[in-house]
Amino acid sequence: MSRAAPPILSLALPSETGRVLSIQSHTVQGYVGNKSAVFPLQLLGYDVDPINSVQFSNHTGYPTFKGQVLNGQQLWELIEGLEANDLLYYTHLLTGYIGSVSFLNTVLRVVDKLRSVNPKLTYVCDPVMGDEGKLYIPQELVTVYREKVVPVASMLTPNQFEAELLTGIVSERDGREACNKLHDAGPSKVVITSISINGDLRLIGSHQKEKGQVPEQFKILIPKIPAYFTGTGDLMTALLLGWSNKHPDNLDKAAELAVSSLQAVLQRTVNDYRSAEFDPQSSSLEIRLIQSQDDIRNPQVNFKAERFD
Repeated sequence: MSRAAPPILSLALPSETGRVLSIQSHTVQGYVGNKSAVFPLQLLGYDVDPINSVQFSNHTGYPTFKGQVLNGQQLWELIEGLEANDLLYYTHLLTGYIGSVSFLNTVLRVVDKLRSVNPKLTYVCDPVMGDEGKLYIPQELVTVYREKVVPVASMLTPNQFEAELLTGIVSERDGREACNKLHDAGPSKVVITSISINGDLRLIGSHQKEKGQVPEQFKILIPKIPAYFTGTGDLMTALLLGWSNKHPDNLDKAAELAVSSLQAVLQRTVNDYRSAEFDPQSSSLEIRLIQSQDDIRNPQVNFKAERFD
């Protein structure tokens, strides 16, 4: 005798936060992609369902790596499996690094499918394309991001180089103009997660609460830590999703919490490597995520937003 499937409690008894589908990379060892995003969101109270766009032994900055890459057809099969069991209700979609046009086009199909189930779906997109003038992805993906992804995103979290690729605009003043251009194209919330101006590092945030309205814009000064980390962008976007949903009309407060959490994680990471007598500047560092869970759940706000007039 076949039994009926039990109710999915995350659907039957939804949390006050939400249910996130996170499509990102996965490493067996270390914290990048989903490994960097899922645990923090769970700490903040979200149900998170990860789809691993790749499964690698470790991140690609090591001398070697092994693993598998999910293609667009395989992604769609997972979505079909969820749909067949009425499991496709999500409040949020989160995406990070995507390496091929076919996979990104399938992600766009996923956005449409999820919004057919929940028209209020929030799509948080980290358009991972490159950094410091170096492109990580095939050039044709930039066009897909600019023309197809930006218009359907709810929140966009590019770095300085990615904002330039999407808009052709840079500098602090132009960073704000880049946000305005991205608002015109689609997303109501834009956070340029790191922009360097006169040697200083800062975050620029912009929230257009109504289409056509002048957005509220702010900056947060960020201290430079003399080390290179992996997984920080994935963690930052997850934290911005988590806190901006808890403070939907106060993006500057959400960004303060996210930046403060991230900086605490990075400082602990550097201190721990030094405790192990390892020079933090000699290679990229794996972030100390598990050891920093208190800083993720209840961050001490040490970095304040400054509103632009």
